[in-house]
Amino acid sequence: MTLKIKKLPLAAGILSASLLFTSACGSDNESGAENSSSNGDQVVVDIFQGKVEIVDQLKALTDQYTKEHPNVIFNLQTVGGGADGAAALKAQFASGNAPDVFTIQGYQDAQTWKDKLEDLSDQPWVKDAYESSLEATTMNGKIYGQPVSLEGYGFAYNKALFKKAGITEPPKTFSELEEAAKKLKAAGITPFSVGYGEWWVLANHGLNIPFAAQKDPDAFIKGLNEGTAKMEGNEQFDQYFKLLDLTIKYGNKNPLTTDYNTQVTLFATGETAMIQQGNWIQPMIDKITPNMEVGILPMPLSDDPAVADKLGIDVPSNWVVYNGAPEADKKAAKDFLNWMVTSEEGKKALVEDFKYIPAFKTIEAKGIGPLGEELVKYSKEGKTFPWQFMKYPDGAGQEFGATLQKYVDGEISKEEAMKALDSSWAKLKK
Repeated sequence: MTLKIKKLPLAAGILSASLLFTSACGSDNESGAENSSSNGDQVVVDIFQGKVEIVDQLKALTDQYTKEHPNVIFNLQTVGGGADGAAALKAQFASGNAPDVFTIQGYQDAQTWKDKLEDLSDQPWVKDAYESSLEATTMNGKIYGQPVSLEGYGFAYNKALFKKAGITEPPKTFSELEEAAKKLKAAGITPFSVGYGEWWVLANHGLNIPFAAQKDPDAFIKGLNEGTAKMEGNEQFDQYFKLLDLTIKYGNKNPLTTDYNTQVTLFATGETAMIQQGNWIQPMIDKITPNMEVGILPMPLSDDPAVADKLGIDVPSNWVVYNGAPEADKKAAKDFLNWMVTSEEGKKALVEDFKYIPAFKTIEAKGIGPLGEELVKYSKEGKTFPWQFMKYPDGAGQEFGATLQKYVDGEISKEEAMKALDSSWAKLKK
């Protein structure tokens, strides 16, 4: 029997061949054939997701599911890293090639996609999830997304290079981080791996720091929406630009032409001592330099350890099911998502292969790697803050990124950058 798989068009001008990975699971699959979701009793589940780091691992997991459920095969498409996954996903829907399963962030993103989402409130895995992990995709009392994992970020650091530079205690404040950078440079080591060619490194993970540092982040965001608050002149945003300046001063050359893969490679090969990323880079580090001794530091805005020594930990994305997909596809998709977080094979893969911090009480955080273990430690100590960038107006992240890239390039001043950030928010808010 010949199966026909949905054609997967590229969003023109968006995707880079080096960052787009498309794979199909099942011996009869052939990517690019005519659109057909199922053939007879066999079902093809189309999955669209944004994590380039777990392409091989996800394929292996879907292959395992197909071994146990021969009537279900998968067509996987991954767009992420330096490519605009959100724009590519919208292009899929616009072209009539909507995936059956895809990933979204929560809060604003959930509102954006609400009309396309299947209600998952009745799924077996719901009772096992940490209650807080469901908040971002809960709307009107209904649950629309399965949390992919818990993730956190800061400055991952190479313990061997710190030791070589004579740094005996991990820096927890801005002044301590600056002093560590000076020691590393004096030892002939490039302190920071800077990948500001990626808008999201600056606009999402970077700019989230001053948002999260507000006395009441939700009240501040409400103020931005009502026109009573501004980023310009705000103390936390001013401090963030100082942190940004520090990474540029002590970072690799050409930060604006350094993409995600290059940024991670510089760090994983020991050419730099620190990198602004999170536990999602653990599989990439393991592949390049197995058993590398790494830890993770906060991105401090002040010299008060009680305020500065925190990591941003949250649910990065959620699996959702397209409510307009054929019923057979939806049924298979829901069963796969449940199997992934309840079967022994699925649970083992998520922690040992994906290196995910599980968002489920029934999955033990074992074998997740040193970065994940450090995040679990911070979580247990209550030294965390949420990801406020998921509450940006739709499209604001890309505009924020472009503005901050201009600042990094020296095209605009700090004051001009903050005015531009406020202008983007005012334009895009609903």
